[in-house]
Amino acid sequence: MGIGDDGRRRVSSPRISEIVAAELRRQIVNGELADGDLLPRQEVLVDHFNVSLVSLREALRILQTEGLISVRRGNRGGAVVHAPTKASAAFMLGLVLQSGSVRLNDLGAALHAIEPTCVGLAAGRPDRAKTLIPELRKINEAMDAGLADGAVFTKIGRQFHDQIVHGCGNQTMIAVVGTLEALWTGHEQRWAEETAARGEYPSLKDRRAVLNAHLRITDLIEAGDAERARKVATKHLADAQTYVLSGDPEQRIFATPPAPPSGLRGQV
Repeated sequence: MGIGDDGRRRVSSPRISEIVAAELRRQIVNGELADGDLLPRQEVLVDHFNVSLVSLREALRILQTEGLISVRRGNRGGAVVHAPTKASAAFMLGLVLQSGSVRLNDLGAALHAIEPTCVGLAAGRPDRAKTLIPELRKINEAMDAGLADGAVFTKIGRQFHDQIVHGCGNQTMIAVVGTLEALWTGHEQRWAEETAARGEYPSLKDRRAVLNAHLRITDLIEAGDAERARKVATKHLADAQTYVLSGDPEQRIFATPPAPPSGLRGQV
């Protein structure tokens, strides 16, 4: 807003490019434009929105800055849709933390404080026996089968944590904690691959201890014992984070770009 020469307050109207960007953003967020879709050609969009090419390109730049589209060149060029995901949110959060030289143990402390709350919420869900517990059991079985391969064991183990957050039932916690989980997972997976390659991954005994903690947490969630489930989860998180942080206590958070969509679906 501004003040005109006559002293009256003047309200500025949204620019045409912002209106176009808002409509395309709405379609992306609502799923009308899916992740990996290719936006129509610019001349088609100009005609559809009845705007100038300059306004359209400015709208696309807005969406590109927000990470909702990326522009490809060449024969398969055009604007590719990127639906908001935990991975993309984790990347943006990672960039913020990386720019502030935040240490990885700071992220670990946040998860140590928040994730057990998700465990407690999951234990209080009345439908947990039909929805969450079967998924946790499957993951635990896969972890047991993957004990011999450290990197695989870690990858499956991270799915356990992600599934608990996803199954806590609170959508805001799912989005916020899920983003933190995704950011931590990138670091833990890199640690697992590097230590496994050097032959320094934790012993089979240590891996079984991790699996047993997951089994215990699953049992307590199934029993609806939220308090004990939180306590076991809190200890497990502290123990598990020690492995990742032991190699370099001063390591900083780094942002990992999300993987590109596997395919493109043209939209006309």
